Amino acid sequence: MRTQIFLPALCALLLTMTTLAAPAAPVDTGRGDRLVADYFRSETERLAHASLADVRTADDWNARRERDRDRLKEMLGLDPWPEKTPLNAQVTGIAEHAQFRVERLHFQSRPGLYVTGNLYVPKGLKGRAPAVLYVCGHGNVKENGVSYGSKAAYQHHGGWFARNGYVCLILDTLQLGEIEGLHHGTYREGMWWWNSRGYTPAGVEAWNCVRALDYLETRPEVDATKFGVTGRSGGGAYSWWIAAIDERIQAAVPVAGITDLTNHVVDGTVEGHCDCMFMVNTYRWDYAQVAALVAPRALLLSNTDKDRIFPLEGIVRVHAGARKIYNLLGAGDHLGLLITEGPHKDTQDLQVPAMHWFNRFLKGEDPLLETAAVKYFPPKDLKVFTTLPSDERNTRIHETFVPAARPPIPNSQDEWKRQRDGWMLALREKCFPGWTAEGARLDLRPAFQAKKDEVQLSAWDFTSQEHVPLRLYVAHRAGLERPDLVVLNAVSPEGWRDWIAEMLPGFADELRTEAASAGLPEPDVKGFEQTRGMFRSFKWAMAYVAPRGVGLTAWDASDRKQVQHRRRFMLLGQTLDGMRVWDIRRAMQAIRSRSEWTTVPLWLQGSGEMGVNALYASLFEPPVARLDLHDLSKSHRSGPDYLNVLRFLDVPQAVAMAAERTKLKLYQTDDGGWDYPRAVASKLGWDAGVLDVRKPRG
Repeated sequence: MRTQIFLPALCALLLTMTTLAAPAAPVDTGRGDRLVADYFRSETERLAHASLADVRTADDWNARRERDRDRLKEMLGLDPWPEKTPLNAQVTGIAEHAQFRVERLHFQSRPGLYVTGNLYVPKGLKGRAPAVLYVCGHGNVKENGVSYGSKAAYQHHGGWFARNGYVCLILDTLQLGEIEGLHHGTYREGMWWWNSRGYTPAGVEAWNCVRALDYLETRPEVDATKFGVTGRSGGGAYSWWIAAIDERIQAAVPVAGITDLTNHVVDGTVEGHCDCMFMVNTYRWDYAQVAALVAPRALLLSNTDKDRIFPLEGIVRVHAGARKIYNLLGAGDHLGLLITEGPHKDTQDLQVPAMHWFNRFLKGEDPLLETAAVKYFPPKDLKVFTTLPSDERNTRIHETFVPAARPPIPNSQDEWKRQRDGWMLALREKCFPGWTAEGARLDLRPAFQAKKDEVQLSAWDFTSQEHVPLRLYVAHRAGLERPDLVVLNAVSPEGWRDWIAEMLPGFADELRTEAASAGLPEPDVKGFEQTRGMFRSFKWAMAYVAPRGVGLTAWDASDRKQVQHRRRFMLLGQTLDGMRVWDIRRAMQAIRSRSEWTTVPLWLQGSGEMGVNALYASLFEPPVARLDLHDLSKSHRSGPDYLNVLRFLDVPQAVAMAAERTKLKLYQTDDGGWDYPRAVASKLGWDAGVLDVRKPRG
């Protein structure tokens, strides 16, 4: 990668630093690791303390309950609420047992989104029976490359409920069903655009449960006023989703399927879970807020005391948060907490109390249980499909489950203003909800200042957020008091290494720590000479900021840690790149806070993903004199991820918004893909020079 420095528009000359080939030394990321751990702890504590804190009375809760339910639907990708298309349910076969039959069936929760399951129906029913929806965890049965689904692994629950007088529908999961979809988009596949789309497979699982209840309502054996739901591990999580969003569920027993943000983010249990366990946390909830939405209906939290991925302490905290709401509603006896001894395992000690719970709240009785949950059928007897349907959309449902925005070209300035203002509101509230409050103190203070060979380098430390200290570097001609312009460069890890190498010939002593963070690059003597020549010719100040996770705040660079840190940001209602946008904003504020530079024109530049971050940062600060952006991703599908952004706009729309308020130059090897901002500029009669797309020089 080459870090580029832009010269004045009058000469349009580009000076380019050489790419370094020196081997990188090991980087000490201890400071960065400590900082990011402290940041995650602080943010988690903030959300935990805020969770349900403003609910003091039953009226408080009743006033917000439906709003919160709608917000949870939104965070599951179910806003707008999907159309309930025909289920097209089919029974493909029956397996018999002396006390019950098992119907092998499938339905389509959306056209082409097939849900496979087994319906356990007691024999000799007299009238309609309560029904339990059993949602499976991650326990797929697969033999010789053929998937029998999770329902084969969890069949003992279906048979047990049927032998105790319940109709039980066991559902396969999206990823571990007969048609194998995907739960691991961010965990394993690098599909960070799921965040930008506002997509989580938890939403698919929740919707499949909604449609499963719709199907059960059609069955003559079922009393549709007495629905229960349970499941363990992943199925425990899906039990939460459906019980919280659908009040047809009258009793719920999630088993080892939920804990709080402290466990996930601070203690690291997120690293043991795939994406189906989490909502897109737009409204920055802790998980007691999900549990509270079940109130006042019957809810039993069930877990073991040695579960490593659902630790005991977190379960107790979730229960305490939910108990507050249940008690306010006078329904404390409808909330239970069951802790048994053992690891993360499906044990009889967990199963028996669940049956008692359903007997109590769905049947109004509590008989002695004389049976145990055992498996009766080989997996092949429970398989629904002999041939998988060719029109299935399960394997690519992440592409369409949450609609993407298709913004039209505005026909007038008024139409554009409404669209632009709507995007800005959506960006603030839905895409960057984790930003710190505006006006927070920068605490700008000098770090060092030095002169070498006619070049002056200064550094200032500032606070972007609590536990996010950043450093702003400014280089210019020695003795220059008031530059003609200040150019702020938002640097990527590659750009950081290149810039440090360029500065080392003049400032090796001052940049010892920075050089270590960059892997001790070989000094770039030619680059330093170019910079000195630039400062002789132009009265400029070149400023540099490395957003969090880059430079002095870099943390463990291993793939595993990078992925799991990004997922921690997700759980906090943020993304790493979204918070880097905030960091760039704070660097802009730091520059403008210096009295001697208040009236000096500010340029902003960046490259690649950091260029997109700089683009968005420019939208939230007073207009800069110019934006110079290199090699921008043309979509958040391949570029930086911000929560939900693709539900409203994409990079070309952000370019259009920026071009309206500042001169914007894009340096792109391929100048295609910018039809939208060009069309807006043409339609609204903007000056021809507001958007200039050109090929890079050199």
